[in-house]
Amino acid sequence: MVTEEKGNISIHTENIFPIIKKFLYSDHEIFLRELVSNAVDATQKLKKLSSLGEFTGELGELKVDVSFDKEAKTITVKDNGLGMTADEIKKYINQIAFSGAAEFLEKYKNEGDTKQQIIGHFGLGFYSSFMVASQVEIITKSFQDAPAARWICDGSTEFEISAAGRTERGTDIVLHIAEDSEEFLDEHRIEGILSKYCKFMPVDIFFDGKKINNPNPIWTKAPSELQDEDYKAFYKELYPFAADPLFWIHLNVDYPFNLTGILYFPKVGNDFEVKKDKIQLYSRQVFITDEVKDVVPDFLMLLHGVIDSPDIPLNVSRSFLQADSNVKKINQYITRKVADKLGELFNQNRASYEEKWSSLNVFVKYGMISETKFAEKAKDFSLVKNLEGKYFTSAEYTEKVKPEQTDKNGNNVWLYTSNPEDQEVYCQSATKKGYDVLVFDHVIDPHFIGHLEMSLEKTQLKRVDADALNKLIEKDEPELDLLTEDQKAKLKAIFEQATGQKPEQLSVETLSADSLPVLITEAEFMRRMKEMSQANGMGAWGDMPGMQKIVLNTNHPSITKILETEDEEKQKDLARYVYDLALLSNNKLKGKDLAAFIERSLHWMN
Repeated sequence: MVTEEKGNISIHTENIFPIIKKFLYSDHEIFLRELVSNAVDATQKLKKLSSLGEFTGELGELKVDVSFDKEAKTITVKDNGLGMTADEIKKYINQIAFSGAAEFLEKYKNEGDTKQQIIGHFGLGFYSSFMVASQVEIITKSFQDAPAARWICDGSTEFEISAAGRTERGTDIVLHIAEDSEEFLDEHRIEGILSKYCKFMPVDIFFDGKKINNPNPIWTKAPSELQDEDYKAFYKELYPFAADPLFWIHLNVDYPFNLTGILYFPKVGNDFEVKKDKIQLYSRQVFITDEVKDVVPDFLMLLHGVIDSPDIPLNVSRSFLQADSNVKKINQYITRKVADKLGELFNQNRASYEEKWSSLNVFVKYGMISETKFAEKAKDFSLVKNLEGKYFTSAEYTEKVKPEQTDKNGNNVWLYTSNPEDQEVYCQSATKKGYDVLVFDHVIDPHFIGHLEMSLEKTQLKRVDADALNKLIEKDEPELDLLTEDQKAKLKAIFEQATGQKPEQLSVETLSADSLPVLITEAEFMRRMKEMSQANGMGAWGDMPGMQKIVLNTNHPSITKILETEDEEKQKDLARYVYDLALLSNNKLKGKDLAAFIERSLHWMN
């Protein structure tokens, strides 16, 4: 018989902090996760005891039932696990300082495989109930030969224990929902919380008679048991509206830490329209969070999937990660696994890898910029693409352009475009001269270009419109200068009057006759500073004075024609015209200036 008893819950000073944590929680919905998790633990422990021969009865169908009664204002979590005796209620519920989980593990630490044992137990997450309940009842019967017991408490330190009429093994937790928490007495709200936190718990969970979880998700299985279709189907289960992933990595390690999971590489566009926080963290199939910043390297935060590890330290509420040596090891392990997988894909089927590069490049480039160890491995499978759409590793590209694009100082010069359409004129000039041009048009590329220059020996990267070609790749053979100093001074004066530009913006240079008559260039280092500033959210710089230079090519026939023209007005018209062409080729002729250019061109035709 259970003797009716009243008393005070013993909250030891050294254990008050976990309880305070519970009541400071901003996310009250975790009460349901904690109760269902405890119910699952109770069934798992009974299963363990049965395997050890300490429980010889029928296990039956181990399950957890969640229900609610809107009129009675109650939510009930019911399990048929090991249950509790009245003494165990006093120990695990009233004396919060005791840890049932620690005692359980200590008792059976040498009995078989302990890694699958659940560490949560009554007394840890149970008190989160009082965040939403004005009164909580426990009606329980132990698997041992002991009477059923009923415990009731209103959230104060006072409690009552009495006999209960329950005849079946297991526990019911009945929450009498407080007036300010009646939002939880809603079918869709409860189902949403269960779907979020309990979707993959390892015991069948029912809500109002409907099974709501998958107790055997694929990350708990060996890779040898799975086909590609299984991985794709699971991805759809996680992200119903997402496009198929590029590929995936199955994580499975039990030393020096325990970790399982599936990481998927999603398709990523150049616009970066992929949401972070798509990796879900579990502890023994209980959802913890989708904020995995400390666990997963920053450059892989755009991945999707699941990580499950009991070795990631959490506070009693199972909600916040706290960095320790295991977290660091897991982070390094994931980095290594990703690098190995990418290297394997590249080596096994390069053509397929190149097809995926438009999505992969953001992961690889970001990883190389931020992780030294990853960069060392990634240099063998990181690619650059040229205007022809051909792909090269850094080593391959260095050898390709070395003969033509080595300057007089022995530097290997890689020319690139950040916008092939806008910089088409400059790209054409480069290719006509026999130079190769790379395409770096992703938002991460300004940072990646800097990384390449730091990691590659005697290599410089210059955008095709940063200067005249013979200035970008300087050779020992200078161009023949066709103009006298007086002619150069006259030319500069004509363009000052025609364009309204200040003298310091104009530069008269001896370029190849194949170059444009007028070029508008922007120094590589100045433009990079502007791009990096904009990429870091510091706003647009605009066309600041001194950032752009107008170069007059003394060797171009059009420039010679301007000088030979005796009519000063016609000289200015011709100068303005070739200047407008330069603006047009740089996509800088707009609005009224563009309309005026069109009007002048039509006038000349007439």
